[in-house]
Amino acid sequence: MDLGNLASLKHFIPEMILVAGVLAIVIIDLAVRDKSRLGALALIAAATSLLAIGLEPVLSGAWLFHRMLVFDSFAIYFRTLIALAAVVAIWMSIGSQEVKSCDQGEYYAILLASTFAMFLMAESANLLMAYLALEFVSLTSYILTGFLRHNRRSLEAALKYLIYGGVASGTMIYGMSWIFGITGSLDFNVINKALSTPGHLPVLAVFIALVLILTGMGYKVASVPFHMWAPDVYTGAPIPITTFLAVGSKAAGFALLTRFFFPAISHLAAGGSWTALAGVDWPQLLLFVCIITMTLGNLAALQQTNMKRLLAYSSIAQAGYALMGFVVLSNDGIRAMLFYLFAYYVMDAGAFVVVMIVANSTGREDVDAYRGLAWRGGIVPALALTIFLFSLTGIPLTVGFIGKFYLFAAVIRGQFYILAIVGILNSVVSLYYYLKPIQKMFFEQPRGDEGTVRFQPWDYGLMGVLACATIVFGLYWSPIISFANRSLSFFTGPT
Repeated sequence: MDLGNLASLKHFIPEMILVAGVLAIVIIDLAVRDKSRLGALALIAAATSLLAIGLEPVLSGAWLFHRMLVFDSFAIYFRTLIALAAVVAIWMSIGSQEVKSCDQGEYYAILLASTFAMFLMAESANLLMAYLALEFVSLTSYILTGFLRHNRRSLEAALKYLIYGGVASGTMIYGMSWIFGITGSLDFNVINKALSTPGHLPVLAVFIALVLILTGMGYKVASVPFHMWAPDVYTGAPIPITTFLAVGSKAAGFALLTRFFFPAISHLAAGGSWTALAGVDWPQLLLFVCIITMTLGNLAALQQTNMKRLLAYSSIAQAGYALMGFVVLSNDGIRAMLFYLFAYYVMDAGAFVVVMIVANSTGREDVDAYRGLAWRGGIVPALALTIFLFSLTGIPLTVGFIGKFYLFAAVIRGQFYILAIVGILNSVVSLYYYLKPIQKMFFEQPRGDEGTVRFQPWDYGLMGVLACATIVFGLYWSPIISFANRSLSFFTGPT
């Protein structure tokens, strides 16, 4: 079903709520002196958008706005995940000491606008729309990263992000121009049919185009060798924005990556397996990227002394784990990837919440700031961070363990045994640096200059919800895996 502009609006309500939230914040910011309520307004807009996604009419799928966007269950899953990431980022921002010194109206308006652009990334059905949405996300991310205008580290991170992003974006659109030249279309569905037509296919040209496009999409998910921006940006950005980039931006990147490399240039065969283009070995390329990404991320994290930087390299490694489900070329692999991205959202967002709580109280982000935290009035954040770090490692009874179980099961079922071994070894390596903060918090005594830490009740609410979710979904995960299973449907037009 191909819907026109007006007919598409009924499936575009969550996005319109975000746009309305942006406009309301901008107008109110101009009209009032007290900016303290703008965060609450942004939180209401993000939460209402999330509610609207859950209340959308059930539909097998449709093209929106004359085939620029697509409405299907896959888009619903990622819009839900991105909206949840926005809710967490805004909640953290309201309690962040860093953000309180910023221009509140601009900050929350740009944050909602970035969320809107991530929605478009997850729904893109056209290379032009995909590029515009990704650029929209990138531009707003540059601004949010450098929002601490008097912080040299924040400004440096924004500049590096801009340089890396500009190179990746230019490379990607060059690859898209190759695909347009080969197929004569920017529409994903038309591209699929053109590349599937019997006849001479310029295999080398298609492969080069895919590599160029992978540069832009790989940069968005922080996979090697497009990861170089992540450690500096995660370290320099305000902690709520670091969380938003680590969770929301990565989810949007995986949504676009999956939608392009599966329904656009691959074919679904019997039994839920996917077939890549003959002679175009992009799965082997991504297999190599997957192994290097998780290995480099974990090894680089071993020597980190800053918690944000440690979690940045951890985020790179987690992208490698998620790519395991991607390279299997089966619905089992995609399902495992979807579940793992949700698990990653819960445990990584929770870890960053604790980092923000400690930073608000101590003004420090280094690992040594956690020395004796459990004995300095911080037993609850210490226990919560332990849960999140154990989940990131993949310890049983956590949602991270279930996520890795599904990933490894899909990999083994696909007979990628070496990949499974590499993934397990990397999980063992990661245990070392995840245990470092835990050892500091519980087994080292505080020094004389490290006094009692104090925390705000507002922060405890979000931390408690995420900690409980990490355990609850580690014991009862069927609702999430069922949601992921329903989200395997890609709308490609009438059959």
